[in-house]
Amino acid sequence: MNWKFWKKEKPAQKKGFVREWVDAIVFAVIAATIIRLFLIEAYTIPTSSMEKSLLIGDFLFVSKVSYGPRIPNTPLAFPFAHHTMPGTRDMKSYLEWFKLPYMRLPGYTSIKNNDVVVFNYPMEGFRPVDKRENYIKRCVAIPGDVLEVKEGVLFINEEEAYQPEFGQTSYDVQTDGTGFNQLVLRKYDITEGGRVSNNGDFTLTMTKGAKENIAQLNNVKSVEPTIAEKGAYAEYIFPNSDAELISNKSQKFFWNVDNFGPITIPKKDVTVELTAENLPIYERLIVFYEHNDLKIEDGKIYINDLETTSYTFQMDYYFMMGDNRHNSADSRFWGFVPEDHIVGKAVFIWLSIDKDATKLFEKIRWKRIFNLID
Repeated sequence: MNWKFWKKEKPAQKKGFVREWVDAIVFAVIAATIIRLFLIEAYTIPTSSMEKSLLIGDFLFVSKVSYGPRIPNTPLAFPFAHHTMPGTRDMKSYLEWFKLPYMRLPGYTSIKNNDVVVFNYPMEGFRPVDKRENYIKRCVAIPGDVLEVKEGVLFINEEEAYQPEFGQTSYDVQTDGTGFNQLVLRKYDITEGGRVSNNGDFTLTMTKGAKENIAQLNNVKSVEPTIAEKGAYAEYIFPNSDAELISNKSQKFFWNVDNFGPITIPKKDVTVELTAENLPIYERLIVFYEHNDLKIEDGKIYINDLETTSYTFQMDYYFMMGDNRHNSADSRFWGFVPEDHIVGKAVFIWLSIDKDATKLFEKIRWKRIFNLID
């Protein structure tokens, strides 16, 4: 028997129009935020460092679940904003008084050689890790690999590395003085470089296919790769580029973009011997990424006030390079990328816009839409 028969059922109150819209918007924001943080996120290509593999104006989906989504270091943040509030130049979009340590949920794979990876720019020390600028490069070396660039050719573990089909490099091109008009350059999709002398000398940045086509032109005398001389010192190349070095500043590495290394990529739980010669390579890693106190006194190395001659890495590290090898600020310039800076794996292009196209229909690069990223 229903002993509450004397109670009248209250009719369900219908939500008002405004309340329904507010609920729908709140649900959409929460759902989109969860998807963006833990599953997949959209990115755009802002620079030419990956040309012609990826083009300026390509819009990508980046998988967070591939390598495992990170738990945000700064969870209290304005939805869909990265580090700056929309419409402002320097107003932070996040609160720093509540922070979480680095944590990552399990992924279904690990970073492999030649994956195209989105990561936080490691040299941006004035922001929390998850709010540093997003970069996209190709991971050419993983933890434990030995990397070396010889005469512009990349070697991993003493074997010539994968060469991206549409990757670019710079070439010195000598002509009979007549040069190239824009129609020729556009025909072979050459968008970088130009004349360097009045004698018909050019430096052109192009793919191997474009280089072969240019070499066959009647007015071209020679086409040779632009290579920095081996042993030429470059102060902007890692580890010379690290202005915060406290170790021996007279210790120079005579490396450049075309002749770099050999260098071993740090691997978690692996111990390396520390010397005055190799300390500049590991100094930023020890102090900035793994938060130790480092000092040198009377030629001796002290970590957290203990004299030492070795160090055991606490994280895995990666070496990133752009496919546009002579126009890419990458690990050759600023060193290793720690695992806690990894955002996700670039999966496919969902839209591509050519800002230089003059006709409306041509602004969308239709052939690139839904292309998988290799």
